[in-house]
Amino acid sequence: MPRVLDEFRRTQLAIAALFCFLGFQYASWASRIPALKSRLDLNAGEVGLLLMVTGAGAVASFPLVAYLMRRLGARRLALLSGLGLIAILLALSAAPNYPVALLILCADGVAVGCLNVAMNAQGAALEKVYGRTAMTQLHATFSGGAFLAALVSSGMTSLTSGLAPHFAAVSVLLLLLLACARPRLLPDDAKDEQPAERLAERADEQKGARKRRGLTMPSQVMLWLGVAMAFAEVVEGSMNDWSALYLKDVADASSQVAPLGIAVISGTMVVARLVGDGWRSRWGDARVVRAGSALAGTGLALALLAGGVVPALIGFACVGLGVSAVAPCLYVAAAAEGPDALSLIASMGTTGLLAGPALIGFVASVSSLAWGMGVVAASAVVVSLCTTRLRWRADPEPVAPTAERGAV
Repeated sequence: MPRVLDEFRRTQLAIAALFCFLGFQYASWASRIPALKSRLDLNAGEVGLLLMVTGAGAVASFPLVAYLMRRLGARRLALLSGLGLIAILLALSAAPNYPVALLILCADGVAVGCLNVAMNAQGAALEKVYGRTAMTQLHATFSGGAFLAALVSSGMTSLTSGLAPHFAAVSVLLLLLLACARPRLLPDDAKDEQPAERLAERADEQKGARKRRGLTMPSQVMLWLGVAMAFAEVVEGSMNDWSALYLKDVADASSQVAPLGIAVISGTMVVARLVGDGWRSRWGDARVVRAGSALAGTGLALALLAGGVVPALIGFACVGLGVSAVAPCLYVAAAAEGPDALSLIASMGTTGLLAGPALIGFVASVSSLAWGMGVVAASAVVVSLCTTRLRWRADPEPVAPTAERGAV
């Protein structure tokens, strides 16, 4: 049993490194949007378009991801897309003008779409092989990566205003994460090592799922899952992309304080996701998702009405706490529908994560950034409403005692 548990933990840490990698890379350039805006002399609408092309790249990646998953498998696709994201980060630091920056961030959207699907496929495979839940903690490492990136960005901003030395240091750290992950990632032909009785039960579940999916294409469950995931990632992505600008331009925060908006959001998400499985066991996925998204929406709305740096940081903390368990729960619900559903939901999540912030930019360009952030609050409420249409487990699945896992 100890050997099996050690194997599980080592593999979990390797996959967690991929989640940390994506959060670190994403937040590193997102927290420096004010510097990009200043260096390229952009207005709010142009920043919105800059973010929109990342979403366009993610949308374009969907058929490409399916093809690459078949040709390369999740393991190789994750490693190759990680290397691509490092190269893209270095290229962004040297972008000479706005059109080149648009092309670079379009490529970033494609690479993010590939890594997002590949790492979630690895996470789903981990749960299948070892028969243990891990997705919530894996998503915690994404937030942890974003949190660390925000702190690094704040420190680098105090040392230098240049993007090149900052992104060069980040690239070294990202390479180290990939090197740590590579040896322990699951092979794409990993077998389920569970007892025959459990394998038979899962085969029956999959047959039933295929029958249900055969009735409607796509099913209502898939529709509501997709909409909920898209809006949930609109909230998370928009907060990462626009929190620094909101603090600096609307709340009049200093350049050193502005990146801490992402740190507050990511920090609360890390803590909440580390204990999120306990919430799910006590209250069930449905209550956790609905209450959390409602807290995010109302907390941010009240912060926007109050104005100022401190209310903004409190509102950002409500967002981080509220949406922390939403995406992991939706991934679990999608996994119950089958691996194809999991890939589709991951892709739709990437669309919301990357394309949603562009909407905020356009709203800000025609009104104000405060109204743009109001759209984020409304999106969180939409998530809560959508999830009332989903089929959730009536009761949380009991967690088997450690002694009973010896045969896993």
